[in-house]
Amino acid sequence: MSPQDFAQQAGLVFHDQSLLKRALTHRSYVNEHHDALEDNERLEFLGDAVLDFLTGSLLYNHFPEMNEGQLTRLRSELVRTEQLAAFAQEIHLGDALLLGRGEETTGGRERPALLCAGYEALIGALYLDAGMDAVLAFTEDRLKDAAECFLQSESLLDARSKLQIWAQAEMGETPHYRTVDSYGPDHAREFVVEVSIARKYYAEGKGRSKQEAAKRAASALIRQIGLEPDDMNETRCD
Repeated sequence: MSPQDFAQQAGLVFHDQSLLKRALTHRSYVNEHHDALEDNERLEFLGDAVLDFLTGSLLYNHFPEMNEGQLTRLRSELVRTEQLAAFAQEIHLGDALLLGRGEETTGGRERPALLCAGYEALIGALYLDAGMDAVLAFTEDRLKDAAECFLQSESLLDARSKLQIWAQAEMGETPHYRTVDSYGPDHAREFVVEVSIARKYYAEGKGRSKQEAAKRAASALIRQIGLEPDDMNETRCD
């Protein structure tokens, strides 16, 4: 799918077509096509910041009854990798990405991290091309629908709090969290956090922030000890 066809079916109008093409250009494509001037990583950085601000502003105005902690958890759910990848799949962004042969053959068009990065880059490009109002018009309904979905599924229940209550009641211990690894470029850092209880239970989680990784580690350990059948924090709202 060409960038222009993608924009048309996604309901987007770009005045600067070079911004659109850059947003869809993965680093692997630039490595194999010397006529390609720039990949989408700088736009990804910008789009990440725009989405954080816009989502926070939207939630603040749309959910006046929520306190700061609830707003923070809901925003975290809406901008995490899997959810942004779901938004990308909804608009068939993967079909329009410009990928190198290696990424193409290994399923890059369906990889959540790559789709998330592409979606953030698209938002960054849209912001530069048409401003915040255009970004809001493009994202508002999806963000609101996803927020309502998370609230209905109770996916905002705090896994770390659940685990701490169980550990103190059953083991007389408090869960211990530590960052065991980090990798990736500074603007798209991935962290690995380990949680342990009394040197008896261990689990790891990965995320784009230490907080997200710790939450996933807690969710993994909750499943491991049989406290919950499902990882409610991994709900994805399409």
